[in-house]
This record gives sequence, structure tokens and C-alpha cells, in this order.
Amino acid sequence: MSKATLVIALLSMLALQLAGCRGKQSAQQAPFEKPQRIVSISPSVTEILYGIGAWSQVVAVSQFCSFPDDVKNKPRVNGWDKTNLEQVMALKPDLVIGVDSQEPFLRDKLTGLGVRVLFVKSQTLADVFTSIEEIGRSSGHEQEARDLVVKTQGEVDAVRKAVANRQRPRVLCVVDRVPGTIRELYTATHGSYLDELISIAGGESIAPPGERGYGRITKEAALSLNPEVIIDMVQGSKGNFGEDPIAVWRELA
Repeated sequence: MSKATLVIALLSMLALQLAGCRGKQSAQQAPFEKPQRIVSISPSVTEILYGIGAWSQVVAVSQFCSFPDDVKNKPRVNGWDKTNLEQVMALKPDLVIGVDSQEPFLRDKLTGLGVRVLFVKSQTLADVFTSIEEIGRSSGHEQEARDLVVKTQGEVDAVRKAVANRQRPRVLCVVDRVPGTIRELYTATHGSYLDELISIAGGESIAPPGERGYGRITKEAALSLNPEVIIDMVQGSKGNFGEDPIAVWRELA
């Protein structure tokens, strides 16, 4: 038997074993019930639910959600890592969806209360596409989720192709800072999906390496990096924290 034939035989045996395991699992699992009361505790999850056509099932969103416009008509669940569990339970959800950074704080608490939960990865672009499909399966919109992934991948590839031969500007992407100032700057670095998007869009991300794709730098460091483009992920601060973001950056020549 050749090596190629042996590999094929082994793969076939493995496939049969896996199929058998899947058959045993499915026999024990309860039938899938499409959730009718979904609580989203992350802006990215909220946007995915809207994008796959599950919006009518969403009964509440996080206080950070800003898209789609209809979020203003949904109840808000306060907190990120300290989500108000009484507030969540009062909504009687049959599914709560968040992202991986929230999981260590909330999974055990929510499951302990008998709530079905889903936490999706959100660090890389590949994670985002996988998350769309996972949310689609969990919400009963599997085909719509696949369609959204294909559409989005096509749009990303079109951008990559359009800028392939252009000069790449030096880009600094700021994801957070003290409102009204350029102090305590947090930047997207290599390993984040924002860094990937900058590259796809034709830029060169210049932020120093950071833990899990994000890092903190000083304004002096930002100046020394000499960016040609600064992307500031303004959070829409209001009231005492309101600002003109363009004016804020004029502090640096």
C-alpha cells in the first residue's frame, strides 16, 4: 500500500468514526429551538445580529451599541465585565451573546442562572467571520450568516485588490484615550483585526507591539512614530467629556 493510499484510508476511517460520534451526540441533544429573546452585550454582536436578519429577536443591547439606528428603541443592559445580571434576567432571555473578552467575567454567572450563553472570538478578521457563522447558527439564521460572510469577504478582497499597487501610508490607529486629550493612548497593533484592516486598506500600521493586539503609548511616542494618517476611534463623548477630536490632535504639530 502506498503512503498516499494509507493516508486516504486513515482519513476515511477517521471520518467514519467522527460521523458515528456526531450521530450519538445528536441523538442525545434536544431539538434546536430558535431563540426569540436575545440579549446582546457587545456592539459587534448587535451589528452581526442586525446583519443576519435576527433583529426582531433582539430584546436588549449594551449601552455601548450605536448601530443600527433602531438601537435607540431597545432596552439597554449596563456594564461590560460587570453586566447587571438582575437587569438581564428581568428581560427573560433565552440567549445572551457577548465576545470572548467578556467570557471570564460572565459565563459562569449567567449559566449558573440557567441562561443559555454564547461568547464569540473577536480578535482577528478570521474570528469575525467565524463569529458571524456561530451567531447565525445559534439564532436560527445560518444561511443568512453564510451569505453575509461571503458578501463581506468579497468586499474585503475587492478593497485589497484596488489598493495593491499604491504607496502605503504610515498609520496609527487609536482605539481609546482620555476624552478631550491625547493622554493614555491605546492603539491597535499587530494581532488585532483593526491592524489587518489597515493592511488590507493599503496602510502600514506603525504602533509598537502590544498584548493581544492592543497597546498603550504616550503622546510623545505617537509623535516620534511620525504617522502620515491617524485613525481616532472616537467614542462619541458628550456632556463634560464632549470634544472636537480634530482640535484635540492639533496639540501635536
